[in-house]
Amino acid sequence: MTLLILAAGMGSRYGGLKQLDPMTPHGEFIIDFSIYDALHAGFNRVVFVIKKENYDLFRDTVGKRVEKQIKTEYVFQDINDLPAGFTFPQGRIKPWGTTHAVLSAASVLGTDSFAVINADDFYGRDTFEKLAGHLSKTTCDVPNFCMVGYVLKNTMTENGAVSRGECHVDENGILLSVHERTGIIRKGDTAVCEDDDKQPMTLPLDTVVSMNCWGFTAPVLTGMKTSFHAFLDKLKDADDTVKLKKECYLPNSVAEMIEAGTCSVRVYRTDAVWHGVTYHEDKEEVKGAIAALVAAGEYPDGLWN
Repeated sequence: MTLLILAAGMGSRYGGLKQLDPMTPHGEFIIDFSIYDALHAGFNRVVFVIKKENYDLFRDTVGKRVEKQIKTEYVFQDINDLPAGFTFPQGRIKPWGTTHAVLSAASVLGTDSFAVINADDFYGRDTFEKLAGHLSKTTCDVPNFCMVGYVLKNTMTENGAVSRGECHVDENGILLSVHERTGIIRKGDTAVCEDDDKQPMTLPLDTVVSMNCWGFTAPVLTGMKTSFHAFLDKLKDADDTVKLKKECYLPNSVAEMIEAGTCSVRVYRTDAVWHGVTYHEDKEEVKGAIAALVAAGEYPDGLWN
């Protein structure tokens, strides 16, 4: 099983390369803890999706630590990497989104089952055990996927807006739909964001949300290619502002597959509290949470010692 880590984001809200910002006195990143938990859950390979210009920095920091522990590979997300027949919008610098990030790794993923996570989110050990448990019991050529679903109120930051995948789950734990929501902020006993038409909408705080924590088998790559092609087709007729900023989100691609009846997604709900660095002001909270887990014996004081 492979752990695919999406680490090519630009960190515009954070103000820098948040994936490689140390969170412990030993210089460990959030990524280190995710890999540590995944390794102990049974994953045997990690693949980083990064920007080519950050390769040396990744190898010299997290790479030199984890390459001694687990098979490690690197792939590059390049905004110029588009399917035949599509052209790159002049002036665009923003990556194409998380669906494109996963597709960037298609050549190294092959037929392996894999989990997808963000580099800057601290998910916790239980999450990786759930992902590994599902994938280890699923045939690699069957489109039987999974997602670890968080409770919205446990994934908010006091320092600004966040993006989350709003999920609808049936009584059997099967994902019915998921829709990426951006600009989510807490307002008292609820949360507010924008709908597809940029109009205000509310979300209950107990909404199950996606944190881009998925378990996939190989058929997902076919569905993602279809989704990304459709995204680019629609973009042809969009105005210039949309062409420069619109992204193809992984949750929306999965939703399209669900609607088409080409996959099934089981949701493993968790009440764990998310820790992440959307904004630079989030850093101290994350550092404190990790320090508390180390003090409680959940992690060693020095992961790779």
